[in-house]
Order: sequence, then C-alpha cells, then structure tokens
Amino acid sequence: MIDTYKEDFITFLNEKISLKEPVNLYEPIHYILQLGGKRLRPILTLMTCDIYNGNVREAYDAALAIEVFHNFTLVHDDIMDSAPIRRGKTTVHEKWDLNTGILSGDAMMIIAYQCFENYEDPIFKKLVKLFSQTSLEVCEGQQLDMDFETRNNVSIAEYLKMITNKTAVLVAAAMKMGTIIANVNDEEAEAMYNFGLNLGIAFQLQDDYLDTFGATEIFGKQIGGDITENKKTFLFLKTLEICDVEDKDTLLSLYSSIDNNHHKVNAVTQLFKKNQIPEITINEIEFYTNKAFVILEKLSISEEKKLVLKNFGLSLMNRTI
Repeated sequence: MIDTYKEDFITFLNEKISLKEPVNLYEPIHYILQLGGKRLRPILTLMTCDIYNGNVREAYDAALAIEVFHNFTLVHDDIMDSAPIRRGKTTVHEKWDLNTGILSGDAMMIIAYQCFENYEDPIFKKLVKLFSQTSLEVCEGQQLDMDFETRNNVSIAEYLKMITNKTAVLVAAAMKMGTIIANVNDEEAEAMYNFGLNLGIAFQLQDDYLDTFGATEIFGKQIGGDITENKKTFLFLKTLEICDVEDKDTLLSLYSSIDNNHHKVNAVTQLFKKNQIPEITINEIEFYTNKAFVILEKLSISEEKKLVLKNFGLSLMNRTI
C-alpha cells in the first residue's frame, strides 16, 4: 500500500513539476525533487485521506504542497548548515551557487501555495490556514536550532520544542490535511494531528541517532554532520545531563572547536557510546512512538486501518535511512 501511494505520488509530481524557463530557476527545483527521499509527508496525506474514505485523487495537490515545501526547507537548511551532501548527492547551493539556492527555494515556497488553488472553500481555507501556521512554526524551529549552536545551556525540553516545530508539525499537518480533504470532524482531525506530532518527534530523534550511528551510503547524508556543526541534539544534551565532570569538560571542549575533522566526530561518538547514549536515544524514540500509538487506539477507524498506521509508525522507528 505504501509503495503504491509513493509511486502514484511520484507520477503526479513529475506531471506537475517540469523544467521550463528560466532554466537556472527551475532546474534546481527539479533536481532537489528528483533526488528521491522517503516521500514520508505526502504519503501520510494520501494515506490519511484514504483511511477516512476520502477521494485520494483530491489529496494529491495538498500532498504536493507538503513535499515541495519540505524540500524548500532542505535547500535553505543546507545553505545555513553549509552542507555538501543531501540524499547522497551534491546539495543545490554547491551544485549551482548560493544565490540560485536562495531564489529557487523562494520559488518552491510559492509553488507550494499554488497547489492549494485547486481547492474550494471551506476546504481551501482550512488547508491554507494549517499550512501557513505550520510553515511559520517550521521557521521558528529552524531559528531555535541555529540559536542553540551558540548556547551550552540548552535543556532537553527546549530541544524537544525545537524538533517539534522544525520537523514534527509538518508530519502532523500532512496527516491532518488528509482528514480535512476527507471531511473528517474537527475533533478527529486534531487527534490525527497529535498522532502525527508524536510520530514526527520520534522520526527526528531517529534522524539524530542515524546522523551519528548510521552509514553514509545508506543514510544519504554526511555522518557526523551534527557533531561537525556543533548541533545540540538529544544525544549531546543527554550526554551532558548524565556524564561525569571529566566527560562533560571533554565534550564541551570538542563542541567549542570549529575543526571539521574525523578526530572530533570519533571522539564525540566514543563519548556517546561510553555513556550508553545510543540505547537511551532508542528508548526515547520508542517512548514517542508509543505515545502516538495510544492516540491511535482512540481514533474512530477500524482495527485494520489502525494496524496500517501502527505498522507505518513501527517502520519509521526501525528505519536505517
């Protein structure tokens, strides 16, 4: 079922997003959208609409809006992070240049909004309102992420707030859009949003875990990128919380360095392992996944459909990419 959603969505995306003039604006957009990826968010929009017996064809435009916006954030995030690799390929600003990355990203945001023009009120209004709120929250999350790079007193609660905004709200919105298009009542739609929110937190925690303990050829990004960029991930913050004074001083010293070398990545990784951070992170991923499953049980859908969503959540928790 998931593969069918993904294949059908990619076909739709290829029909809607084509190369045109000026080539230097649209080629980078086409490039980033063709790099692959899990297509998690559009799949969730289509799946949720289908689960509530909506017309899945009507959900494709909203799904495309979510996917184009998500990739827009990746283009600009890569610029801010000076990231050379995305999904195993050269990032847009490296393949072209900085200005092209900025402008193409801006165009993607506009294209995302245009996707909603095919909907009539009241669905149009609900979708755009949700999308605007979500887009702003994603920007807030990105700003928090950047702010944390220069702070050593970030709490785990602050970190969870950041990843909720930067990542989880878009997953949640993708699912709620599916319910809106299927004309589900507001209470049920909000419950589905909260299911997606917890799943999104678990997803980002898994992303943080894989950034250090994944494999480049599988993960599709440079391993240790978060360490290189001194990002205050759950792994870093949990280590500071539980390690001894010596390890804390060593970790803070390493994170005060701007050296982008293998020694730094290896040294931090060994500190994580010494303090059982991989196991603790996996437990945290399971905690938020299970929170999502508790909400799932209360939804007014069949047990068979709940199982579809549960299996999807489990696949995210156990992913390697």
